Amino acid sequence: MEDPEVPTEHLHEHIHEAAHEGHDRWSMLVAISTAFMAAFAALSSLMAGHQSNEALITQIKASDQWSYYNAKGIKAEVADAVTRINFSKANDSTNAAKERKAKLKEDQKKIQEKAEELEKESERHLHKDMILARSVTFFQIAISISAISILSKRRSLWYISLILFAAGIFQFIVGLL
Repeated sequence: MEDPEVPTEHLHEHIHEAAHEGHDRWSMLVAISTAFMAAFAALSSLMAGHQSNEALITQIKASDQWSYYNAKGIKAEVADAVTRINFSKANDSTNAAKERKAKLKEDQKKIQEKAEELEKESERHLHKDMILARSVTFFQIAISISAISILSKRRSLWYISLILFAAGIFQFIVGLL
């Protein structure tokens, strides 16, 4: 899974130029807030990528556990076949084979629990990835609207970008929990 890309370099240049041209307090606030937005976008993107990688690794571990589960099942079936073949032999060897099969089935149950636990963990990582990716989206939109506000000198757009930034912060915090 790919990390969400945050293409904001050209926006930072425009904002920086506009802030230096105007030299007013509002332009400086927009520039500073946009820099914070970009920093949070980068951090959220990094965290989303990490969660995505963790989900993938955990899913691979779960898949390994299911393979191990199947191997134990095959061993149990072989033990059962041996029991049937050796049915004519002494009762002791039949009991040993039955005990082996029971042990393999018990092992299988533990392996199944571990595999299901890993699958749930993978789903949790994917859920966090989705939330953090959503925060990246909020931050990117906030950065864009902030850039438009400074270029068009419309404060109302900057306020909208701050609201979107707050929504991104909320998603970021939820994604960390």
